[in-house]
Amino acid sequence: MHATFSPSGNKVAGPEVGARVTALSVLDLVPVVQGSDVSGAFASATRLAQIVEEAGYERLWYAEHHNTEAHASNATALLIANAAANTSTLRVGSGGVMLPNHAPLAVAEAFGTLANLYGPRIDLGLGRAPGTDPRTAAVLRRGARDDDEQHFARSIRLLAWYFGEQEDDAESVQLSYVVHAAVARGTNVPLWVLGSSTAGAAIAGQLGLPYAAASHFAPFQLSEAIWTYRQSFNPSAPTAQISEPYVMAGANLMVAPTREEAEYLFTSHQQMFLAIRRGQRGPIRPPVREMDWAPHEEEMATSALRVSAVGTPSEAAEFLRTFAASYGVDEVILTGYAHDPALRERSFRLLAEEWGRVPVG
Repeated sequence: MHATFSPSGNKVAGPEVGARVTALSVLDLVPVVQGSDVSGAFASATRLAQIVEEAGYERLWYAEHHNTEAHASNATALLIANAAANTSTLRVGSGGVMLPNHAPLAVAEAFGTLANLYGPRIDLGLGRAPGTDPRTAAVLRRGARDDDEQHFARSIRLLAWYFGEQEDDAESVQLSYVVHAAVARGTNVPLWVLGSSTAGAAIAGQLGLPYAAASHFAPFQLSEAIWTYRQSFNPSAPTAQISEPYVMAGANLMVAPTREEAEYLFTSHQQMFLAIRRGQRGPIRPPVREMDWAPHEEEMATSALRVSAVGTPSEAAEFLRTFAASYGVDEVILTGYAHDPALRERSFRLLAEEWGRVPVG
């Protein structure tokens, strides 16, 4: 079996050689579609959480983004609370909280609250990017520039202390200034490190934490990042929560009864990606029969979005199984956009049905 977290957050065994089974999860950026509004996006997100649970996905994560018209996933902890309140068994978490935007104490108190409210099914994925443009990042951080790798790792160590027993020792006193987070104490919220390069992978490995690669939009260093993570993995680190390396990788998804329909619907995703690169703002657009982009834009988008499972259920499942096997991935987290929320829901349902139909040996 693949490595999982025990309810207590204690270390558990990783996958046995030759017996890897790739888990599937979902990443929701709560898309706002053209012709609807933010409240409609939240209603769609709630329905998707219930569908994801019913379909048997491993977990549902929300990604923090700011100053965007296309995504309503700004207040990650609130979205997690809503999803947890509307499901009963699904793991729900952040993919992730962009740590430079927040004080670790505030993050610990928010996720400690979630863990106490909803039990041991809350995940905390942590990223070092701002999740927005530089100007917005400056507003969020109010002038702070604490986004280097050393400070990121230090903040994760502090969070691990907050979610533990919070016993004061030399290092914790230096990290916390003897400030405690009572609501987080003993919750052992599982921590993940997110990244798109070898830097984040090295931090995840050195801290003995699972690693989530942003290969759905930044696949360029995936091989090197996974290799770095596995080579640097330290199960004896004070922050370690797993006994063996565990890798989750992102992939884009659009599944439909025919490949032609899936490719047509995927143009909404491509348009969103292109708009971001052009510095344009706006909600998710309807699909188009032909993309209006320059050759260099098409090449850029095709390269950045190359980890995309687009097609019939069997075609998408085959792509994802090959991808996972090629990179030694334990879990694939899927994200997808459609102008019609019902078609996005159908996409996740169809893949789950196909994934459960063919066993992996």
